[in-house]
Amino acid sequence: MKTLPTDLLWSRRQWLAGTAGACAAWMAPWAAQASAVEAPDALIQRVAGEVFALVKGDPAIQAGDLAKVSQLVDTKLMPYVNFNRMTASAVGRFWRQATPEQRQRLQEEFKTLLVRTYSGALGQIKDQTLVVRPLRAQPSDTEVVVRSEVRGRGDPIQLDYRLEKTASGWKVYDLNVLGVWLVETYRGQFAQEIQARGIDGLIAALAERNRSNAARS
Repeated sequence: MKTLPTDLLWSRRQWLAGTAGACAAWMAPWAAQASAVEAPDALIQRVAGEVFALVKGDPAIQAGDLAKVSQLVDTKLMPYVNFNRMTASAVGRFWRQATPEQRQRLQEEFKTLLVRTYSGALGQIKDQTLVVRPLRAQPSDTEVVVRSEVRGRGDPIQLDYRLEKTASGWKVYDLNVLGVWLVETYRGQFAQEIQARGIDGLIAALAERNRSNAARS
């Protein structure tokens, strides 16, 4: 498989940005069942502090323990992100051609790829904080973009989030790191692979990349 777009995020600075953004965006609000829906910008700002504190207080995560990272993603993050939409958007028009089994495999391999990509970066979170910019949206909007930046050592790192309003609250379905939208970047790479080898070829390529990442860890 040709180099996947995770290579765009391999630098320490970009790893940190991606991890911080993913953690901040994917955490669930503690008041998820409250009658009032928490504003998306307030959700990102509040939860970022919770996630950063959790990572800083867990030596295993700081050391890159993949099992602990996966547990964090599964129990705290994944239930509150529209990963189906994220994967479908990354696969693009080919998603309609995929069988239910292929869709499930695509989500599984895509999730594994993202977890392994960001696991090493969690340990890089030291004194950083997330600052959310004023939200430009109307109360009736069901999709918004929350803009923020990670501040700490060095230059601020741009992080933007696309969220949708659902019956269970706001959920993230895309992330912008340093001006690069995650879904759009993967869509181009996935389209090339599907056109060359089909949907099963993409699944195989993702699985191959995940095995390669596992061998290096």
